Order: sequence, then C-alpha cells, then structure tokens
Amino acid sequence: MSHPGTFITIEGVEGAGKSTQSRLLASALSTAGVQPVLTREPGGTPLAERIRDLVLDPAFAPVDPECELFLYLAARTDHVRRQILPRLAAGDWVLCDRFTDATVAYQGYGRGLDVDWVREQAEHAGQVHPDLTLLLDLDVDAGLARVRARGAENRLDAERVEFHRAVRKGYLQLAADQPRRIVIVDAAGGTEEVHRRVLNVVSARLGSRLQRPLAPVREAVR
Repeated sequence: MSHPGTFITIEGVEGAGKSTQSRLLASALSTAGVQPVLTREPGGTPLAERIRDLVLDPAFAPVDPECELFLYLAARTDHVRRQILPRLAAGDWVLCDRFTDATVAYQGYGRGLDVDWVREQAEHAGQVHPDLTLLLDLDVDAGLARVRARGAENRLDAERVEFHRAVRKGYLQLAADQPRRIVIVDAAGGTEEVHRRVLNVVSARLGSRLQRPLAPVREAVR
C-alpha cells in the first residue's frame, strides 16, 4: 500500500537494543526537521497494549504457536488501522519497534510454523511495507545477557536459547532475501556506537527526505 509518509521499522533478537535505538533515532529525527511517531509492537493502541500484556505474560506459558500468532496479528490489525495507516496517510514519519518481520522470525522460524503461511498472514494484517527496516543484529548469548542484567524477563525472554538462535537465523534470512529494504546493523558495542551506525544507515537511505542532516543526540553521547 502506497502512502505519502515514511515508515521505518526496527527489528532484532531480545536484548539487541531496539527500544533504546528507536527512541534515540526518534530524537535525532526530530532535530533534523521531522516529528516522528514512535510506536511499538505488540502495542501502539489501547487494545493492542492489552493484548501485549497477555501474550508476554509468563503466567500463560506455554502458549500454542498458532494461538500466539493470531494474538500478535490481532494486535497488529488494530495498530495498523488505528495508528500507523492514518499517520502515514497524513504524511508523517512512523518509527515502529518491531513489525511483520518479527512475526515471520518468531512464529515462523522460531516456533516452526510454515514460514510462507506465516508471512502471508503477517502481511495481510500489516497492510503496509516499511520504507526501511533496521535489523539490529547481535549474538544471542550477548543479547540474553543484556536481558538478564536489566531484570524482569517476559515470556519470550525466558525461552530456550535454541529458540532465540532460530529467531536470529530467521531474521538474517529475511535480510538476505530483502536487502533493499532490510539493512543489518551491528548491535554489539555501546549505545552511542550503535546509535551512530543507525544514523549512518538512515542518512544514506532516507536523508534526502530530511530538512537537515542527522546528528547523534546528546542522550547517546554522554
């Protein structure tokens, strides 16, 4: 689906720094002349946030893979129709922490559901393709160590390491299949270092749409 806005998604395994880098990129974009809408999946609307609470709650483990898939798709459908599509139609920049690639990586490659079928379901619910996807790639053990250090694991954080490795493999396969849209960003190293890598990619791909050049935000360079 075409739209006058700009849609960026950030993907990666647990602990890759998606939320931090999404927030920093949003701040950098605001200083470059745009006011991006920062959102996340699952979530982004009141209904989708309630579904997020359910699907990530360790109390409900284990969840049947197809049940899990359809919960994510329900959240995305509401998110896309109530938040993402209206914003893009208005010409806004939308920056989303996870989107359809996460569904294919987690429920397809991670859970072992048929990847082509999962992709079809995910794209039907998603309705729109990102202009750019940043894949923050990190060794699974390093990512899970970050998760443990911050505490408060959710249901996915607590999955076996083999699951997370399958998810990472899936993400890398998606990037290999769609190199024009998905750009791999090395997520190892400090926050500032990764932030600069993210800005370099966004500048190269979408810099012509900005009023001013992207520059690192103060929060990342302290």
